[in-house]
Amino acid sequence: MADLALRQNGRLLVRRPGLVLSVLVLAAVLLAAFAPALFTSYDPIAGVPAERLQGPSAAHLFGTDETGRDVFARVVHGASLSLRATVLAVLVALIAGAALGLLAGFRGGWADALVMRVVDVLQAVPAILLSLALVTGLGFGTTNVAIAVGVANLAAFARLMRAEVLRVRTGVFVEAARAGGVRWTGVLTRHVLPHALGPVLVLATITFGTAVLEVSALSFLGFGATPPTPEWGALVAGGRNFLATAWWMTTFPGLTVAAVVLAANRLSRAFDGERSGR
Repeated sequence: MADLALRQNGRLLVRRPGLVLSVLVLAAVLLAAFAPALFTSYDPIAGVPAERLQGPSAAHLFGTDETGRDVFARVVHGASLSLRATVLAVLVALIAGAALGLLAGFRGGWADALVMRVVDVLQAVPAILLSLALVTGLGFGTTNVAIAVGVANLAAFARLMRAEVLRVRTGVFVEAARAGGVRWTGVLTRHVLPHALGPVLVLATITFGTAVLEVSALSFLGFGATPPTPEWGALVAGGRNFLATAWWMTTFPGLTVAAVVLAANRLSRAFDGERSGR
């Protein structure tokens, strides 16, 4: 049995190495977010002035910054805030967008028209610009950044959920439930929602990569956590003035963001392929 499982895992690694690598990257980032001490023993806040602006080495894998802080430790500890904001943003977009789409598709009439006009307005503005406008009004902070990014991305969830509800509610099983005297709340929660939710969850995995970029962009602009708390976007911004002399301060946090986004997108394509039967 163990040999069979090993052979199957080996075939998966040979046939889909990108997917396996993506899973490993995301697993490592999640582990770093919850248990950073497993990856580094350095303090991400306190620096050693005598070790300032040292290049990558065995002692400091990603080098040190202008105050002697270990960049690798700051990237690892920054995973917690960055991923927390990203997950919160996706949840806001998923829950709010799915609720609006469910209301529009199931109720129809004036509710459908109102929700779709709101969705049209949201989709008329690029998500990053809308996020920037919202977080300017909400104020600084990781939570506000997450809420702004979530609201800016909910339109796609609302539109997809509405389309799925319109498809599902005409099914024979829904008509049979209505004819059997099931209340509309029961039809909605037991028959319509479970069958319409699958594609929306796939969209959530796709949106995760986009949300990482948008959260990091707002953090880069200074709307995230207050310094010296490490956050990926803020780490990239902090190294801008040292690109000529300490390229590692910007390069390694930026590569971390890129790796997470690429891994999330690869995983979402795999989920979408499984759902479509490809």
